[in-house]
Amino acid sequence: MGVFKIKSTIFLLTILFVSVNATCQDKASSVTDSGTKSEKKKKKYKLPEIDLNHWSVTIPELNAKGSALSVQPPDILNYATDERLIPYMYNDSTNGALVFHAFPSDATTANTKYSRTELREQLVPGNNKINWTFAQGANMKGKLAMGEVSRDANGKYHKVIIMQIHGVLTDAQRDLIGQKDNNAPPILKIYWQDGKIRVKTKVLKNLSATGEELLHEDAWDDDKGFDFEQAVGFGKFTLEVKISDGKMVVILNNSEYKVYEDIHMRKWGVFENYFKAGNYFQSRDEGAFARVKYYELEVSH
Repeated sequence: MGVFKIKSTIFLLTILFVSVNATCQDKASSVTDSGTKSEKKKKKYKLPEIDLNHWSVTIPELNAKGSALSVQPPDILNYATDERLIPYMYNDSTNGALVFHAFPSDATTANTKYSRTELREQLVPGNNKINWTFAQGANMKGKLAMGEVSRDANGKYHKVIIMQIHGVLTDAQRDLIGQKDNNAPPILKIYWQDGKIRVKTKVLKNLSATGEELLHEDAWDDDKGFDFEQAVGFGKFTLEVKISDGKMVVILNNSEYKVYEDIHMRKWGVFENYFKAGNYFQSRDEGAFARVKYYELEVSH
């Protein structure tokens, strides 16, 4: 009987060991599988390819002075955790986009009734006084898409300006014409409009204008605009703007070009400029909104 009890005990211990060992192996396997899934999730998490060190952003929030709030670098780099920016500028990690969300608000900038969540180029971070001329040259290229956009009362999508080149007066030019600020007209506005890309630029009212005359905003008028043939809808597309002395080229999807090379471009050379990109929403309709997705944005000079 003693021998039988010993053998039984050994048998039970053996079964218990095998059972525990199998359970441990199952747990180890489960941890390994979980780790693999976690790694796969990390691989799927994408970030936009955009260096924000040389951009500020204006959002539909009021600042202490009652106008639109602008966040400068380096603060803009913390957009993912900055409570001011989170509602308007955030990552869509599933496809690697930086989303710009805008809607009508009381937070507008000078000379406009529209709100925006829009980047403003800064050659020197935090400094709006140093900009570039056509003679110096510039290039901006972005990969983007319209995420969501509301419709008007007639069922048409609201317009959104997705890229700009804005003119700016130097302090000396501002003082010369007695203007209160450094604002100059935008030489380029690129719209997303009903699923297509539309380009607007400025033209001189008087082709004989020279010198100080060119600095006044009322010396310039809007052109009739240009519509690219291909539709982009809500899909990804690329836009590139190339600037050189007396010349501006806008390129859609590396295949369709619009070239501006005329007296208007040559005389625009009197101004300094800066790039803008994002969501400059063109509606005051109640409940209207738009979300623009930028996957890539690159500027060179």
